[in-house]
Amino acid sequence: MDRDMIADLKPYPAYRETGLPWLGKVPEHWDVKRLKLLLREVDCRSSTGKEQLLRVSQYTGVTQRKSMDGTDSPDSRAASLVGYKRVMSNDLVINIMLAWNGSMGVSRYEGIASPAYCVYRFSSGALPLYYHELLRIPLYKGRIKAASTGVVESRLRLYSDDLGCIEAILPPPDEQAVIVRFLNWANGQLEKAIRAKRKVITLLNEQKQAIIHRAVTRGLDPSVPLKPSGIPWLGDIPEHWEVRKLRTLFHTQGSGTTPSGDHYYGGSINWVMSGDLNDSVIKKTKRTVHGKALIAYSTLKLYPDNSIVVAMYGATIGKTGILGVAACTNQACCVFAQAMPTVNVFLIQLIIQTAKPHLLRAAYGGGQPNINADVVRSLRIPFPPIKEQDAILAHVELETSRLTTAISRFEREIELLREYRTRLVADVVTGKLDVREAAAKLPDEALIDLPDNDSVEALEDEPFEEEALV
Repeated sequence: MDRDMIADLKPYPAYRETGLPWLGKVPEHWDVKRLKLLLREVDCRSSTGKEQLLRVSQYTGVTQRKSMDGTDSPDSRAASLVGYKRVMSNDLVINIMLAWNGSMGVSRYEGIASPAYCVYRFSSGALPLYYHELLRIPLYKGRIKAASTGVVESRLRLYSDDLGCIEAILPPPDEQAVIVRFLNWANGQLEKAIRAKRKVITLLNEQKQAIIHRAVTRGLDPSVPLKPSGIPWLGDIPEHWEVRKLRTLFHTQGSGTTPSGDHYYGGSINWVMSGDLNDSVIKKTKRTVHGKALIAYSTLKLYPDNSIVVAMYGATIGKTGILGVAACTNQACCVFAQAMPTVNVFLIQLIIQTAKPHLLRAAYGGGQPNINADVVRSLRIPFPPIKEQDAILAHVELETSRLTTAISRFEREIELLREYRTRLVADVVTGKLDVREAAAKLPDEALIDLPDNDSVEALEDEPFEEEALV
């Protein structure tokens, strides 16, 4: 991207105090008004439920919610979408229970959204796309969190009256348009850089997976006699290996549940969701629960470290994690605990990763398909002797170490680009940087659209919450 153009940005010539400690100074000619003067809540319901289903993510804002197979059938667990809230293009849609983490956005689409969401329409003089950027920056997420009602962070609610009392920056309308144009360009340039790095990561992961697949299905001795495994996705395996169902390798199998009350969250017990699984060791989870949840829910078990967790929902199917700490799980995860003495859990994790395409083919249901725990437990896998398991794992770690290091470097570069984008957007929409001159010099480039469907991160983070609120 043209970093010189961004590096040359300067502050505005003059600023004034807003009188708000959390907001500080704004450009002298900008105004500050309460949001209730800039938008109004609308509540128009669908009579057919046939409109495009939308969802809200902290990562991608408002997106079209479609099936994993790319068809137009909606991804929803609701029996009917009649009564869902209608959304027009340029409406602001907010998940009131997750507004504190930025789960809101201005829709580019007409459609319908969960009755648990709130829909707002902007008045003249307020450019929706400017406020899409403003309300999602860290400064405003903090203000929204402070205005929300509730005790437990993950269950805070942002009601319309409280939203309306939040002070909003109001640049002149033409300047809002200039800011949106500049950020469209800057976001497009940054997205190009991020996507290029993601493509490299994909290629490196493919190389890594090829090494893993060869080792865990054929072993390390190329001259060893082979035999048919009887498993279509696996093919031939070394003659002295066994084929075992996953459940036979562990003393304990189970899954979990999602506590429904606010008072169960925020304790000291780790609670694993599919979004915590990244095919490595889980040392920290996004959410925690109190011990009383274990008493209230018989299906909520505390699993020991070295347990293997496998995701069973939507885009996360087949993702794995090994518990580095004792933890509970939600119902989107299948757990294998207390491995037999002849099992190296780290190698078994690699084998499950190799079987991921098979698990995806076994998925069922519309929208975001699932697999059930029986599918995972009955998964048949190659099973070498324990000494050979250890040798294969050591070989894989050695052969893939260079690729793993490169992948980590590119992932860190993507993380830095995202942090840079967050800082840039915040500085521009709050007037710390003046983009008027730079925007006038921009080429006529279209904004790179994000995918219509939610990102994997978004799907991992909120797999069960929306319908629970309906």
